[in-house]
Amino acid sequence: MVALERSDADMASGEIRLRASVRQRKTGRPVRFEISARTRRLLSKWLAQPAGENDRWLFPSDRKQGSISTRQYARLVDRWVKSIGLNPRLYGTHSLRRTKVAHIYREKQNIRAIQLLLGHSSLEHTVRYLGFEIEDALDLSEGFDI
Repeated sequence: MVALERSDADMASGEIRLRASVRQRKTGRPVRFEISARTRRLLSKWLAQPAGENDRWLFPSDRKQGSISTRQYARLVDRWVKSIGLNPRLYGTHSLRRTKVAHIYREKQNIRAIQLLLGHSSLEHTVRYLGFEIEDALDLSEGFDI
């Protein structure tokens, strides 16, 4: 489930938090994430609307009590991708998650930061997640003459 509660984003003062935390379903560990300025503006508008019966959830399900499921979220992303003319086979919920950290890594070259952002317990898992191969590592290494 995409089980973010309204209180996960909204502070008592009515401001949207700069950062939030979710607990990973697979590992049970909390993972913190940033809420960008643009997302905070959109969330403010979203939270200003009257909540329905299912008011606990940031993304309530229209089919049942509770939040939307990961499958419902995947269908939404699929529709969004199609609506802008992209191939939904190439873009999905997982590729969106991976894309941001790949850009961060490309710019900052900080694999430990990526590990923390993804909530991975092992650096090796993060390296595999980003799709690095030994050839990539050797190419990077050649750039340093020490």
